[in-house]
Parts: sequence; C-alpha cells; structure tokens
Amino acid sequence: MGRWAIAVHGGAGVDPNLPQQRQEEAKQLLTRCLNLGISALRSNLPAIDVVELVVRELESDPLFNSGRGSALTEKGTVEMEASIMDGPKRRCGAVSGLTTVKNPISLARLVMEKSPHSYLAFSGAEEFARQQGVELVQNDYFITEENVGMLKLAKETNSILFDYRVPLETCSAGAAAGMDSTLKMNGLPISVYAPETVGCVAVDSEGRCAAATSTGGLMNKMTGRIGDSPLIGAGTYACELCGISCTGEGEAIIRGTLARDVAAVMEYKGLGLQEAVDFVIKERLDEGKAGLIAVSRNGEVTCRFNSNGMFRGCATEDGFMEVGIWD
Repeated sequence: MGRWAIAVHGGAGVDPNLPQQRQEEAKQLLTRCLNLGISALRSNLPAIDVVELVVRELESDPLFNSGRGSALTEKGTVEMEASIMDGPKRRCGAVSGLTTVKNPISLARLVMEKSPHSYLAFSGAEEFARQQGVELVQNDYFITEENVGMLKLAKETNSILFDYRVPLETCSAGAAAGMDSTLKMNGLPISVYAPETVGCVAVDSEGRCAAATSTGGLMNKMTGRIGDSPLIGAGTYACELCGISCTGEGEAIIRGTLARDVAAVMEYKGLGLQEAVDFVIKERLDEGKAGLIAVSRNGEVTCRFNSNGMFRGCATEDGFMEVGIWD
C-alpha cells in the first residue's frame, strides 16, 4: 500500500489587486474541494473517481472559469472543454465546444469509457452527451451577469480576456486609462491576460495516478478556439509515474506539451517529481506564463508556476495540507 495525495487548482495568473474578499472566497472553494477529495481518498475511491468528483464540484461553482461561470466567446456564448486521464493504462477522454453539458468532465470520462474514441467535439460531443443521458441545461445556465460585463469591457478595449474575478469598476478604470501590457499570445499583443482553468490530480493508496482539467477558455475568444485543457499531453496527462494538470497561457502550454514533458523527464532523465516540475516550468514555457499541479505514484505532490499567482491547494496522507494563491 502506498500513500495518497491530491492537488487542485483554479487557474494561474492572478490580478495582484484582487480584493481580499475574492481571495477568501477562492480559498474557501479550494478548501471545500480539497476536503471532498481527501474524504474520497480515505474511503479508498480510485484516483480516477476522485479527480472527476472534485472537478465536478469546481464546475458547479461560478467562482472559477469552468462549467457555470465559464468565460464567454466573442458572440456572448459559452464553449467549454475538458479532459480526464487514468494513469495505469493511460486511458483518456476529452471534449470541446460544449454548450449544454452541465458537467463537461463527466462527459470526457464517458468518452474514455463508453466510446471507441479519445476526443469528441462540438455537435458530435453534444450528440454523444444526449445518447449517454447526461444532464443538459440551456447555455444561459453557464452565463453570469459578471461575465457579461467583462465581455463588454473586453470588446471595448479589444482585449482577449479579462479576469472576471476583479470588480467591474476596477477593470473599467483600467480600460479608461488605456491599460497596456507587453504580454503576447502567439506573438500578438493582448491588453489583459489572466488565464483560468480548474483541475485536479490525485494518487490513491494503490499508487494509481489520475488527472482532470476543465475550462471555459478565454474571455472574448474566437468561437471554435480550443486551448490546452482538453489536449492530452498539453493540459492534462497521467501515467504510471505521475498525474499533471496545467493552467495558464494555453498556447504556450500546447507548444511545450507541458503535462507530458513532466512525465517524460521523470521517465527518461530519472528525475523526481519536484525536479521534473521545476525543470519543465523553467525550460519548456519559453516566454509563456503558466502553472501546474502534479502527484507521483509515491504519494508526492507539488504545485509550481511562473505567473504572479495560482489558485491552488494540496494535501497528503501524512497530514500536510496547504491552500494558497501567491508565492
């Protein structure tokens, strides 16, 4: 018997002026989800069940950018994506372009278990959801008044994304002042970039690792845009050695195949989990900003990011537990 461990995240790239109340709300949600996962691991649930359970909880709360509360496309709609991976046999499932599925992560798992494929998207994924009898809702369910306001501001300032956790008046002031940034995405300048995603990784007492990631994507994104979260090896990866979920600048994570690279350097270079994560964050992001959470089959857990913050929490069987935002 090994040791279990778990980590959750709610996105990397946090506005340094995020109000204290919002910070506390985020920590409370992360703590609740962490405790949910801890209870499941103590009850000997397999890691794959634990990560799905925790991400479903995150998708159901509008605080972070997944499920209800997802970022809006340029057309004011929601297009969600998610992926899940079971380490022991490297089984995986992913979905993109969802508009009515209440819990995208559960549909990703059904793709893994109930279809001959690994990835379904847009109308095909929606049809599969109807066939599987998952809970469907109107697209309006996912849209919050706050995000409608953020999209309006994003369009007014020609931004790709605003951090919807910042009060509207804060963003309005920045927009009025002609807010600029040197951040770029695929070489193109963007006004405000505060990436958000949710994810969970876990290793159970049998040493089985699993990972799950879910997101609404970027505020004011082009319809049809697919980020790193549903891409196995980029935003999500699990194998017999470890489980990883990434968050941040999706295009940079895709270019660096970030999640898979952690497992690869562990396998090919013989690095431990912490060494591997440090190496990948330092060497594989180029100028991108991102973070990740990871567990190993030995019951290790780590969180690492090169952005100015990451909503995260982690816990291990020996009693360690931590929830944080900043360094």
